[in-house]
Amino acid sequence: MAAEEKWKGWASKQHRGAEEAGEKEPCVLLGQRLGEAGRFAYAALCGISLAWLFPEEEQSSFRTEFTEGFVKWLGLPDAVLPAMTAFSSGLGGEGTETFAQILLKDPIVKENPVVIIQDLLAFSLRDGYYDARARVLICHIIWLLRIPLEELEVLEESLLESLKEQKEEESETAEVSRKKKERRRKLKRYLLIGLATVGGGTVIGLTGGLAAPLVAAGAATIIGSAGAAALGSTAGIAVMASLFGAAGAGLTGYKMKKRVGAIEEFEFLPLTEGKQLHITIAITGWLCTGKYGSFTAPWSSMLQSSEQYCLAWESKYLMELGNALDSLLNGFVNMMAQEALKFTVLSGIVTALTWPTSLLTVASVIDNPWGVCLHRSAEVGKHLAHILLSRQQGKRPVTLIGFSLGARVIYFCLQEMAQEKDSQGIIEDVVLLGAPVEGEAKYWKAITKVVSGRIINGYCRGDWLLGFVYRTSSVQINVAGLQPVDLDDRRMVNMDLSSVVS
Repeated sequence: MAAEEKWKGWASKQHRGAEEAGEKEPCVLLGQRLGEAGRFAYAALCGISLAWLFPEEEQSSFRTEFTEGFVKWLGLPDAVLPAMTAFSSGLGGEGTETFAQILLKDPIVKENPVVIIQDLLAFSLRDGYYDARARVLICHIIWLLRIPLEELEVLEESLLESLKEQKEEESETAEVSRKKKERRRKLKRYLLIGLATVGGGTVIGLTGGLAAPLVAAGAATIIGSAGAAALGSTAGIAVMASLFGAAGAGLTGYKMKKRVGAIEEFEFLPLTEGKQLHITIAITGWLCTGKYGSFTAPWSSMLQSSEQYCLAWESKYLMELGNALDSLLNGFVNMMAQEALKFTVLSGIVTALTWPTSLLTVASVIDNPWGVCLHRSAEVGKHLAHILLSRQQGKRPVTLIGFSLGARVIYFCLQEMAQEKDSQGIIEDVVLLGAPVEGEAKYWKAITKVVSGRIINGYCRGDWLLGFVYRTSSVQINVAGLQPVDLDDRRMVNMDLSSVVS
């Protein structure tokens, strides 16, 4: 709250300053208000960061387009472009700290470093496409400049709140008086930008782009008057509409209307009511009678973005699996009580070779539902990939998090996306917990192509249940949910959860 109040106070000051300036001087983009040395250091820092974050050959076009656009955005001379291109190609990394210090010494940045976030966000949103790679870059620059990440969250939320307020003001005043006059014009705009069937509208979608001046005025408080003008002038409503998807409904409006292949159920359920410039999709691994009998139950306290969804998929089969797991656990406990496993070292039970025959007999109850869910989770993952590729969520970064078979859904989603064109810049981060998938690095290499931020593999070496139920589904000795994935990539983060998972 302190950070939010601080930001709102500063934003209000900036807005008053812009109002007082009036028409005395033209609006200048925040980045262009920096001194020459500050602008050069700013562009260089972004270029070096791009090279470190996205060094792959397939990312070269993104680095080039970003660099060329950013040099123009900052008003730097064309003669600077070769140097910036070199930085974004991997040269000059040793100058990172120097450039950061030069930028922090600029009077405007020294007064409040948040202006850099403000400027980068305005640049990233200028075409109505919030690329996941751009957000990862912003987060990295924030880290380099020692700015709290919460500042970005506040900025994104404040921008949306401002747009929402302006939309309400427009709908209550101006729209009524000119409704008949603008009907044809509005319908034409809806058709042009694919909103002819608008039901709920984006935060500003109901005005059909006619509120662009008001939107710019409201956004000026957040991203600066010139930045707001740049956001609203080129494409008007289409810019924001593209961020949130057709009609602004996003994933809330998606439900599979008929069976797709082997998939019988596929629907997004909202976990929160907020709107955000980036979203989170959580995927449950199984259902069981009682407390965790719903898809939403495991995610009641998830602290990740203010717009969250969970995927409801194949509930009938996931419930069967959950009940089978309960039966297996109960059978295991009973045998423990009967000392059937007296001479078995539990910590050493990892492969089928060490499972006692009595336990294998009890486990027969789980084989069928587990096998069915393994197959369907892969199919659901592939379907999810095509939903995301079609931008049902709008053109915003997506974070995916799932446990057990939910993590498997994500794994196959990423594998499918990696085989398609235009799959980059959609996924920001992924979190896989206890994933029943291959653990060898070679199987994970492809998904680094589609993940802009981090791939977090949460594993537990002592998860005997995962090791046990996975024994018949694959000949793979390595299982990602049981061990780290040895992939040499800055995106790959392995987290040993053995101390927190019983």
